[in-house]
Amino acid sequence: MNVELLLQLITNGFIVGLLYGVVGMCFVLVYKSTQVVNFAQGEFLLVGAWVCWAFLVYMELPFFVGFLLTLCFMAVFGVLLQMIVLRPMIGEPIISVIMVTIGLSIFFQSLTKWIFGVSPQSYPQVFDTQSISIFGLNVELAYLMSTVIALIIMVSFFLFFKYSKHGLAMRATAFDQQVAQSLGISVKHVFAMSWGIASTVSATAGVVIGMVNGVSDSLSSIGIKVFPAVILGGLDSIVGAIVGGIVIGVLENVAEFFDSQYLHIGNMYDIAPFYVLLIILWFKPYGLFGTRDIERV
Repeated sequence: MNVELLLQLITNGFIVGLLYGVVGMCFVLVYKSTQVVNFAQGEFLLVGAWVCWAFLVYMELPFFVGFLLTLCFMAVFGVLLQMIVLRPMIGEPIISVIMVTIGLSIFFQSLTKWIFGVSPQSYPQVFDTQSISIFGLNVELAYLMSTVIALIIMVSFFLFFKYSKHGLAMRATAFDQQVAQSLGISVKHVFAMSWGIASTVSATAGVVIGMVNGVSDSLSSIGIKVFPAVILGGLDSIVGAIVGGIVIGVLENVAEFFDSQYLHIGNMYDIAPFYVLLIILWFKPYGLFGTRDIERV
């Protein structure tokens, strides 16, 4: 067994899993606030990555300036999207709102193809050295940056929900929208805020992955790949999203290792997470950290 290769893949999987966890938190944030599963989450990564690429290539801005402008753009983008497209759907059946998010997913995929084309594009070189060696393992500097960013986002989420006024309002809305409204909380503002945050944080992951792999339509598939991580951890659990993201990230790479070395089945990188998801949901239908619903009849 090539232990060095396995450790390299596990390390990469853990770092990518942190990004999955960050995107998973956005799934949970939108679901807890609005009770809607956002199937356009992957397109937030795609749009954010393309917008940052445009700032860097067309406007020739320094990376960190373009990155900050991208976050500002995506925050406004998410809020306007909720206000213009999704706010009129308040009170409609949940399945109708979910279908709208699927429609948004298709729309943004087509829009980015029309604007930027279908050819993958590389980001301008950000770091002088693309990778460094840590304990004998080669780690991309972009991934190290993503690890720091992911940890900052996770700590920020914790502090935001626990201590800030808006975070407490979002927790109250997630618990019971009618009660929150009776306490003077603007549920519409909470919905807009949740979409703005989800859009901004997802774009961060899109930029980091784009720096390593380039920007292409495949970025939007991250949303579908993260969905098993969210279900695995529990659709209403922030901690579950983080744990589920790390598990799926590591599992993908471990499955790829054993498939390339021993099994030779092919495509285990993509399908292994779904197999594990099915097995876990047989025993834990609400995920590892999800809240169990109890209905009395």
